[in-house]
Amino acid sequence: MSEALPKNNIFKVIGASSLGTLIEWYDFYIFGSLAVIIGHQLFPEDAGASALINTLAIFAAGFIVRPFGALVFGRLGDLIGRKYTFLLTLVLMGGSTFLIGLIPSYKTIGYAAPILVLILRLIQGLALGGEYGGAATYVAEHAPKNRRGFFTSWIQTTATLGLFLSLGIIVITKNILGAETFSDWGWRIPFLLSIVLVGVSIYIRMKMHESPMFSKLKAEGKVSKNPLKESFNNKANFKMVLLALFGATMGQGVIWYTGQFYAQSFLENTCKLDFNDSRYILLWGIAFATPFFVVFGAWSDKVGRKWIMLAGMLLGIVFYRPIYQTFLDDTSIENFNQSKQTSSVVGSPKFTAIANTSDTLRTVENKFAFENGSSYTKVQTDTISTSKGILSAKDLIKDKVLPNPIFWKFVGLIFFQILLVTMVYGPIAAFLVELFPTKIRYTSMSLPYHIGNGVFGGLVPFIATLIASFSGSTPLSGLWYPIGIAALSLIIGTVYLSNKRDENIND
Repeated sequence: MSEALPKNNIFKVIGASSLGTLIEWYDFYIFGSLAVIIGHQLFPEDAGASALINTLAIFAAGFIVRPFGALVFGRLGDLIGRKYTFLLTLVLMGGSTFLIGLIPSYKTIGYAAPILVLILRLIQGLALGGEYGGAATYVAEHAPKNRRGFFTSWIQTTATLGLFLSLGIIVITKNILGAETFSDWGWRIPFLLSIVLVGVSIYIRMKMHESPMFSKLKAEGKVSKNPLKESFNNKANFKMVLLALFGATMGQGVIWYTGQFYAQSFLENTCKLDFNDSRYILLWGIAFATPFFVVFGAWSDKVGRKWIMLAGMLLGIVFYRPIYQTFLDDTSIENFNQSKQTSSVVGSPKFTAIANTSDTLRTVENKFAFENGSSYTKVQTDTISTSKGILSAKDLIKDKVLPNPIFWKFVGLIFFQILLVTMVYGPIAAFLVELFPTKIRYTSMSLPYHIGNGVFGGLVPFIATLIASFSGSTPLSGLWYPIGIAALSLIIGTVYLSNKRDENIND
């Protein structure tokens, strides 16, 4: 029976699955990459730091619902097939992203703006919850036994490449339109462009056949009638779900989101790097590190999945605080001022009336440039009071541009963090696929993956930023969250995980 089934070329399978998954990650991550700008659009002008925290909370909401998407679409994938399920998730993701680009700002519709964006982020999260499990399962069920880690690792590259694509389009759009226009309405363009990418991917995926293993099950009448019950009511299978979550995906998730998203947030919001500098650093780090997804995926076919993933967690636990301390030290104003100043440009003062008073807010921006190529902008804000005279507020430093040696040093530190991402993430698709039988694989592997990544990992930027904002906290305090989760997962994984590779997944 199986010999009569249509055959897909493995590289066409990888291409079709990877392109769609890359686009879904692109759609999902544009929001995080533009969190600061979107926060200004969704909330009142006087919201201050709470606008960023609230925007990160909306960003995190998309991660929190991913496990529910895994249950809904995982069940569909085990009932009707892999192909049509992740076609549906692609349509939902692309449509939601496009609509976010059309939603009016707070100035136009008030708090309806963040509410509508939150709803669309929830739909995005549900869709992504169904996409990854389908794509990874689809590729794994086509891959030869002894190269499953290698072939599924191509799917793993899509998450980082989706982030790379989103950052690249954002930087290009901003540079073409200019900072002011981009902040005003140009930020919508990356969202709107996604509809074209989604259309291309849908066309390609429509031409693919169903997974041969699922087709064989269907032809033999062995498709699961209740994937959720068989996945989570079966004691042995549920044990594997829990072990996958706490021993692997939980730690993998926090390493992933610390090394890429929290790193970007930290450089931009804590270190106050220039918008382009922070993104160029991440782009270079991603470009250098991405090939290692395939390297570690292929290596896991030879030595097993477990120790590669756990080594990535251990290195994150050991090196995160020194790395982020270096970010702080090298971006301190004292470090900038050690170089000889070459110029100082004072902007025109801006005067803003303070509501319900006769006082005025005066804002002056001074840009300082240095002979080593670095620069920064100091924003001086004074309150001109009719009764008390001029009251000076604390100066704000922003838009730091790094000297060339420090810039490439930061690229190296980001590269190292993303290298850890490739260690924990490259082998994990093959690892998860090999844990569960074909008829409930989509459901069983999707849930621990999306709890580990969507909840524990996706909350890293929000929780770490929140912890660092508490009174008495230091800028590095937020790192205790990913370090603690990774340490717990490392211990559980070391004790309970087996070093599987080349498991038979035809059952």
